[in-house]
Amino acid sequence: MLTATPIKAQQPAETQSTKGVLDELCREGARQMLQAALQAEVRDYIESHGAEIGPDGRRLVIGNGYLPERELMTGLGPLKIRQPRVRDERPGKRFSSQILPPYLRRTPSIEALVPALYLKGISTGDFPAALEAILGPDAAGLSATSVVRLKKVWEEDYEQWRQRDLSNKHYVYVWADGIHFNVRLEDDRTCMLVLIGALEDGTKELIAVWDGFRESKDSWLDVLRDLRRRGLERPPKLAVGDGALGFWGALAEVFPKTRRQRCWVHKTANVLDKMPKRLHSRAKSMLHEMYLASTRKMALEAYDAFLDAYSAKYPKACDCLVKDFEDLFAFYDFPAEHWIHIRTTNPIESTFATVRLRTRRTKGCGSTKATLTMVFKLGIECEKKWRRLNGSARIAQVVEGRRFIDGVLEGEKAA
Repeated sequence: MLTATPIKAQQPAETQSTKGVLDELCREGARQMLQAALQAEVRDYIESHGAEIGPDGRRLVIGNGYLPERELMTGLGPLKIRQPRVRDERPGKRFSSQILPPYLRRTPSIEALVPALYLKGISTGDFPAALEAILGPDAAGLSATSVVRLKKVWEEDYEQWRQRDLSNKHYVYVWADGIHFNVRLEDDRTCMLVLIGALEDGTKELIAVWDGFRESKDSWLDVLRDLRRRGLERPPKLAVGDGALGFWGALAEVFPKTRRQRCWVHKTANVLDKMPKRLHSRAKSMLHEMYLASTRKMALEAYDAFLDAYSAKYPKACDCLVKDFEDLFAFYDFPAEHWIHIRTTNPIESTFATVRLRTRRTKGCGSTKATLTMVFKLGIECEKKWRRLNGSARIAQVVEGRRFIDGVLEGEKAA
């Protein structure tokens, strides 16, 4: 009778050894790919200017060896790179790599990792251990001291960013919200006022991150007046936000022509908060029927049905819905392709939801300034991943003031 040969369990040391070999192979492969890309970039640059000759008959743009070896910290660990050097003798010209800019020591993913960990409660002294667990034992380049230096650089970046010129910007839609954070060295929770905008080409940008005071009107006035002072003269066509914000009073003073859209996610939560939990499922479904309806008429029918069903027993919930009637259905006067974007403050909520949830369970950053800087840094990193608005071609029609009825351009047939 044949018996199966038992398979020996792999020893932990072998597993660790195999993992080390695989990690090293990945790092070496990444290093070779990056090195090849840098070589190709330099070769293309030299070839594109090869026809330019100086008075002495020599080419003005040639290869010139290599720069000193540098170490680049990546998600795979440190990579040692030899960057090709270019001698460009044309007046006022100088080669600068777009792949590996001068003085870059960490990939953008690592730059985003540090503020994310910091906002999630990791103290500066704990960074070496946390980063070693994520990046491996070779993550020494991100010590507690280097994190402190990074935070100082980010503070300077934030100050430059908040003073940038906005005269060439036109944000067609804006989303506003106040995000609260715990701060270890202060008694009250800090409120960060965040403003995101959509440009005429449909791309989204972080407009403002501001240290506010309980989302008050005065705090939002400071934000909007500062934006206008820096050149933001053209008012947005629509602003989206929570009904509790002092933002609306400030908006009426600074940009009175901007239409208002109350966030349906916030409104739904506020209405349900005034009803017993046993009714939440049905009530939430009826609220969804309002803002997911394909026409304003159908939405208003659902609105009336909700009031008929609950006004007698739950007047506070119905009053919460009624008081923002005009601002809840403004989105029907804009392109249907944009509705998914402008019915809620989701661009802000989705960006900072994880950070907001985590800081409720930790003591957060040590100071308001540190929190402000970290929120800014995370926002800028997230901005790179924000997708453009659906139907971006429709934005030009919104800017022109064309009329939309139930999301359809007047004169066009509904799809």
